[in-house]
Amino acid sequence: MRDVARLAGVSHQTVSRVLNEHPNVRQETRRRVLEAMQALNYRRNLAARTLVTRRSGTLGVVGLESTLFGPASMLYGIEDAARTAGYFVTVASVRTLERRSVLEAVDRLCQQSVEGIIAIAPKPAVTNALVQVPSGLASVGVGGGADDDAVPTVRIDNVAGARLATQHLLDLGHPTVHHVAGPTDWPEARERIEGWRSTLYAAGAPVPPVEAGSWSAQSGYEQGQALARDPSVTAIFCGNDQIALGVLRALQEAGRRVPRDVSVVGFDDMPDSGYFLPPLTTIHQDFAELGRRSLAVLLDQINHSAERAPDHVLLSPELVVRASTTRPRVPAREGSSPR
Repeated sequence: MRDVARLAGVSHQTVSRVLNEHPNVRQETRRRVLEAMQALNYRRNLAARTLVTRRSGTLGVVGLESTLFGPASMLYGIEDAARTAGYFVTVASVRTLERRSVLEAVDRLCQQSVEGIIAIAPKPAVTNALVQVPSGLASVGVGGGADDDAVPTVRIDNVAGARLATQHLLDLGHPTVHHVAGPTDWPEARERIEGWRSTLYAAGAPVPPVEAGSWSAQSGYEQGQALARDPSVTAIFCGNDQIALGVLRALQEAGRRVPRDVSVVGFDDMPDSGYFLPPLTTIHQDFAELGRRSLAVLLDQINHSAERAPDHVLLSPELVVRASTTRPRVPAREGSSPR
């Protein structure tokens, strides 16, 4: 800063005021300081700034090393919200969601003097690990289910989303709805099963066995092949849009037309889901809002460090109706022409 001040012909206090965008600096002086900074390739010493202010301006994010749409979208939403709020983001990726891996990621972030940690938490081990963060360090779990109340959480209401999907198919007149679920060791998958099942019970509809697998299109395809062979299946709710993609292919290969023979609903509202064949009816999750709300909860902890009960924010999903659902076909009467 003294080098910049010497070149610009000002005091180093003036350079500090320019850096902090203080209004009481003449425009000509500000211009000279900025030109001197550019000429000297000046950058702030963040380590020194942290020592003085005890604020690093950096937040840590524990993210799953995965291409799954949900966790990846959560990470993007958090990063975007943090940048908008003027924070840098440091990401510590984990390959597995075991407690030890998450604790190691938290430790790496603490070594970088982060002001708080947001963890993408699709499994209970992540929120359990957040309980062990150093005292006074703010933390929030994002995503997953309601398995842990010890730390603040922000998540989508998976039960409500599954109810929306299932009720939509029942309202169209389908006698029941089959479900192809995600992995049942994920709370999100279990909650979607819960919402689907409770809606069928409430309607007095038969409750078929759950077809569970992974979150992948391959899993949806394999489970969908069995459902495609059953002529009584007219409606399928899928645990996510990738599963639905596999189910659509299995139905097409079996000669079951969507939605004329079978209606299909997904969950997530991936950007590509509107371009499936046919365009997919699905449950929309607002990942940008998830990022904004998780950041708001974290900053509230940082700025109000007094002991308080953890916040638990539950965001409502929305049903997006496209061309993959319709009323079930009325079987043709004997001797009449088919419709």
